[in-house]
Amino acid sequence: MSVERGTKRNFGNKPKPAHVMDAEDRPGLAARQCATRLLGAVIEKHTSLDGLTDTSNGHPQYMALDDRDRSLVRAILGAALRNRGTIEAAISQLIDRPLPENAVALRHLLHVAAAQILYLDLPDRAAVDLAVTAANNDPRNRRFASMVNAVLRRLSREKENFSTGTAGNVPDWFESSLVAAYGKEKTAAILNIQAKEPPIDLTVKGDQAEWAKLLGGIALPTGSVRLASVDGALTSLPGFAEGEWWVQDTAASLPAKLFGDIKGKRVADLCAAPGGKTAQLAFAGANVTALDLSRNRLKRLRSNLERLQLTAETVEADLAAYEPTDPFDAILLDAPCSSTGTVRRHPDVPWTKTPEDIAKLAKLQAKLLDHAVTIVRPGGIVVFSNCSLDPLEGETVARDLLAKNPAIELVPVTADEVGGLAELITREGFVRSTPADLAHENPALSGMDGFFAARFRRKY
Repeated sequence: MSVERGTKRNFGNKPKPAHVMDAEDRPGLAARQCATRLLGAVIEKHTSLDGLTDTSNGHPQYMALDDRDRSLVRAILGAALRNRGTIEAAISQLIDRPLPENAVALRHLLHVAAAQILYLDLPDRAAVDLAVTAANNDPRNRRFASMVNAVLRRLSREKENFSTGTAGNVPDWFESSLVAAYGKEKTAAILNIQAKEPPIDLTVKGDQAEWAKLLGGIALPTGSVRLASVDGALTSLPGFAEGEWWVQDTAASLPAKLFGDIKGKRVADLCAAPGGKTAQLAFAGANVTALDLSRNRLKRLRSNLERLQLTAETVEADLAAYEPTDPFDAILLDAPCSSTGTVRRHPDVPWTKTPEDIAKLAKLQAKLLDHAVTIVRPGGIVVFSNCSLDPLEGETVARDLLAKNPAIELVPVTADEVGGLAELITREGFVRSTPADLAHENPALSGMDGFFAARFRRKY
């Protein structure tokens, strides 16, 4: 410590104990403290990680970090949430006695450090030392600092014994719902893949094979280009500034492909933001009306379309009350949902949603779909989709519509419409994907979001 810093006067404050250190005095400490705080917000308050790490309105501790430390926080939290059960089991084996029930902040601190040691390419010593410093800086955890040191050092020495497994990585209710819908074998595959970092999928305007070669990725049968990872920012990749591609999971790209030739047709993208599907429809030559309830989300959509050099009419409105002047030729309703299909990409979802949320969202989807089929012309097509794994939000909503509305008929989807992936087509002709589908020998290039899609025609 420099003489100047060491002799700094503490106006009106008590001198800090020697073992307490300001975050700015120790590189990396602020990021670890932030990760601990945000992990607590996700687990205890069921706060969305996207909201906490939003670049404009995120948590104050996160907003105070530079870009490099923000990336570190996101990496730590991703690993901690994807492997929560494995980390908890490791900690439980390494402590002499159970942690006190009220020691929630201590548990989060240990999880953050363990995630670094077990899953991130970071020096173990730094993870241990910064965790001990963070414990000393927190009055709630100070008396446990020596225990933190001992447990994490042992974890570092024996980590090969603790870094695998999927038990407890998601809440019991979530695993039970998967087993009920997909069986134990498929559930095990879903939980295994969700514990791994997801690939990055791009929807490209030009030749798929050429872009895959240029970007160092692979061409998927669905038409997307997949990258295992990216060194640096996505925005620095060739073609971004020119608007030649956009990030979109390959499963999310399927619903917009179910309309066939839509060139020159009036197509509504309902609940449209952030605009990946709007971009697909516009690029296919449709005259697109993109509707969303959120002004800020529509602003983001317009910004994305501007980069892509694509156009669409945007409408800020509540879909449930939206009445267009003329009915549309086709409608895409990618409805609000629990987002459980994006668990690999958003590992906080199982910890921030509940079965009650799913039931509530399913009712909302049914309401929106009931209205959507009234604003398409007779003979027009409606595609209903969402990124939930729960049949209550997908298959049940679709079946209920067909049962109660004689003006609507199902138009079954065929395998050739989804890149030949016959396993994604249900007996009824719905599309149903899970994170365990689209397997690849390299786990980093394997999987896709869980998605549901159904295609309907209005008869009269």
